[in-house]
Amino acid sequence: MEQEQKNFALEVIKRIHSELGTQDGAEKLKLVIKIIAEETKAVSADIFVKADDVTLEHLVGSSSETKPAERVGEGVVGKAGAENHTVFAKTKDMFNIATPLKRWNRPVGVLLITHKKTHGYDEQEAEALETVCMFLSEFLASEEISLYVKRFIKSRGIVSKDKLKGTVISAGYGLGNVVVHRRRKAVTEVFAHDKDKELQNLETARQKMNADLDAKLNQEGMNKGEHVEILDAYRMIANDKGWYTRITNHINSGLTAEAAVEQAYSEMWNRLSGATDIYLKERLHDLRDIADRLRLYLSGEDCNAEMGGDYTDIIIVASSMGPADLMDYDYKKIRGLVIEECTPTMHVAIVAKALNVPVISGIEGLFKEIKDGVLMAVDGKEGSVNINPPKSVIEKIKQKIEEKQKEQQQIQKLKNLKSKTKDGERVNLYINIGMDFDFDYIKSTNCDGVGLYRTEIPFMSAEKMPDINKQVECYKRLYNAADGKRVVFRSLDVGSDKLLPYWNSIEEENPAIGWRSIRITLDRRAILRKQMRAFIRAASGKELNVMFPMVSNLDEFLEAKETFMFAYEREKREGYDLPSKVNLGMMIEVPSVVFQLREILKYCDFISVGTNDLYQFFFACDRGNPRLNGRYDVLSAPFLNLMKKIIKEANAAGVPCSVCGEMASHPIDAMALIGLGFRNLSVSSASYGKVKAMIRSLSAKGVEDYLNNILSSSRKTLRPQLKSYACDHAIEIY
Repeated sequence: MEQEQKNFALEVIKRIHSELGTQDGAEKLKLVIKIIAEETKAVSADIFVKADDVTLEHLVGSSSETKPAERVGEGVVGKAGAENHTVFAKTKDMFNIATPLKRWNRPVGVLLITHKKTHGYDEQEAEALETVCMFLSEFLASEEISLYVKRFIKSRGIVSKDKLKGTVISAGYGLGNVVVHRRRKAVTEVFAHDKDKELQNLETARQKMNADLDAKLNQEGMNKGEHVEILDAYRMIANDKGWYTRITNHINSGLTAEAAVEQAYSEMWNRLSGATDIYLKERLHDLRDIADRLRLYLSGEDCNAEMGGDYTDIIIVASSMGPADLMDYDYKKIRGLVIEECTPTMHVAIVAKALNVPVISGIEGLFKEIKDGVLMAVDGKEGSVNINPPKSVIEKIKQKIEEKQKEQQQIQKLKNLKSKTKDGERVNLYINIGMDFDFDYIKSTNCDGVGLYRTEIPFMSAEKMPDINKQVECYKRLYNAADGKRVVFRSLDVGSDKLLPYWNSIEEENPAIGWRSIRITLDRRAILRKQMRAFIRAASGKELNVMFPMVSNLDEFLEAKETFMFAYEREKREGYDLPSKVNLGMMIEVPSVVFQLREILKYCDFISVGTNDLYQFFFACDRGNPRLNGRYDVLSAPFLNLMKKIIKEANAAGVPCSVCGEMASHPIDAMALIGLGFRNLSVSSASYGKVKAMIRSLSAKGVEDYLNNILSSSRKTLRPQLKSYACDHAIEIY
């Protein structure tokens, strides 16, 4: 019987192959479903395709009847699409069998066969249909048919809708004609015929890229503002010696310059892409953009060609792009950026924001489906775009654009003002950084200093363990950039998702709670001692602030402190200039230390709360797990009470306490922290302006009183209440 069913399936497939001619996609689909219906002796046969995560659209049937769409998980078709296996169903007159169409074990559609009630099916017959469906899935994925299916889905998909929802990256409003950003090209030649010529091509392309960046910055009206620092930093990455050494090594091994650029980037991606650290992922995007851009120059393409067509107002739609790509367009024409892959701290987002361009991300499929020239309205407060908007929407957007312009003028006025609340409470506002090109943010934001310098980043980007001299050079550059402002160095924080390429990786079942951070450096004490010596030498007459991460108990901190003092005494004996003052602190990331905090504070000069890890350990919640998104909130009563306990103990002991985790970078969260009593916040550079505006618009005492009234709440989150409070009291939390 099994062999019979296999033969049946093969005969169906053979007949399809023999009868397919030169018809277009629609006619081929009709012929295929007709053959399947005839061979299975069915009353009808139908193919449904997944239009989105919840809808299965009727693509083609053996009869002339067009069947309604089915919802995934509902009915015989929907269940087959959801459960990924064949589903049988009987009605009064009919017997239905629905078999999923799968590619790479993921359902892409459903084949529905309908027979008279008396027919029936058994499991072996179902297996034969599954074999037919394997062929059918590949048939649908063929170039001609897949294009037809995409057009079909488009006619029922997202682009046909008036309004699409995404995620706000940069607030604002825009109205203009769509320009689809397409720049990246595939590598066409891999192996070089002339190594010296390829090396010369690389150098020529690099010089041309830098010259063009200079030209962009020298445009009228473009030589001031945060975007200048971003593009300067971008150029620093592009000229990184280690990056070019990798490229030239690949050219010397026999690759073309284009292939060498791609290979160098791929190696860096393989090394760092596994990290869940948002900062690292964003820097990889920068490197991706630079690699793509360099390859364009190598290909001989005119990178200065006019972008944006003849439109006076444009909305750029992109899959991804870098800050320099954005500057390829006439910035005076850009009214919005709709980009599939983007976060608020990515450089393209920061440049867009500096240019007052609203940015929306996360509208999947739009880049592939939208066409140039379509009129689009962007609402950067609601996080939506409107395709071919009606007159009423156009007028509404124009009004909001005027209001936003007045708002931006107000924020610019704050740059040189202190971050002080309306009732006179000074809130020290620092920034978190990790790479050399981040140093420019110290000046551009006019912040109070660096609240967290991630020393692991230089370690991770190096080919081998940096020696003391290399570390000293790096730390001195930060001191110079800070120009007398406070700098806090975090000792090496590796392990878990942050791995050093020159260390053998260790398999752990739960790396987030495994051998990482201070646990590694205390076990490999020589590494920690060398870093402490580098800190001391780099400080040389300046104040030195060092904090140790992932401390779980007092003994660990005392061991780390002892290690520092050992290094300090050695540097003193060897005659090096010492820091003018030394402050040693620790991060509060592990809940256990909160219950030992009173004793710990006797030995600490300062503490800083790393809310990212503290949050996940407190709720036993993997913050990288998408299934847990939104389940827990830092603005819940339990977590806020934990934070209140920390700042209360620190204030009682007279020990400075800051927050350097992600919580401080969100205005509504930072407002709550101020209400709890925190007066030192370290934020991402992209969030600095928003948080500062929030600080200057609130009364610290008012927020404190309100929080005290709701901290006993049993609700899952206090976020709605806090947002309402902010709205009622004109606190700026945009």
